[in-house]
Amino acid sequence: MKELSLHIADIIQNSIVAGASVVKVAIIEDIKKNILKISVEDNGKGMSKELLLSAADPFTTSRKTRRVGLGIPLFKQSAHRAGGDLSIKSSPGAGTMVMATFVHDHIDRQPLGDIAGTMLCAIVSNSDTDFVYTHSVNSKSFVIDTKDLKNTLGIKSFSEPDVYIWIKNYFEERENEILN
Repeated sequence: MKELSLHIADIIQNSIVAGASVVKVAIIEDIKKNILKISVEDNGKGMSKELLLSAADPFTTSRKTRRVGLGIPLFKQSAHRAGGDLSIKSSPGAGTMVMATFVHDHIDRQPLGDIAGTMLCAIVSNSDTDFVYTHSVNSKSFVIDTKDLKNTLGIKSFSEPDVYIWIKNYFEERENEILN
């Protein structure tokens, strides 16, 4: 994958397939410590100890359509290539958390990419799932909580064109605030 947002999209998809009703995505950029952390946490069905131990193996998958699952192994490879690591915490019935760390300025670290587009796609495509997105850069941060946004805007989904455009602009404005 060419950018980290695609890895995030893959992990979010795993969360949705696992029946998560809440997915929390956090990106923490600590420039002073030269660390980038990405975590995706859900309240889905979780994994057994056996599945957890082999989750980073490309020949481990719960899918019935093919016998390989490359999302987690590729994410782990990306983290290792950029001086970081990937860890997974999970237990049956309690959900899963995938956390990847990277050396922020490592020459082999992939760019974050279109995180606004990735999150927007996840939000619009999964109206029954609540997403909490947090992005921190040093002391600046912002949070988008779709449950709060739905209540504030008085809507049930983000798929209406006007709402879609509003959330896209809101997301991009908040990203620009913390990055500049």
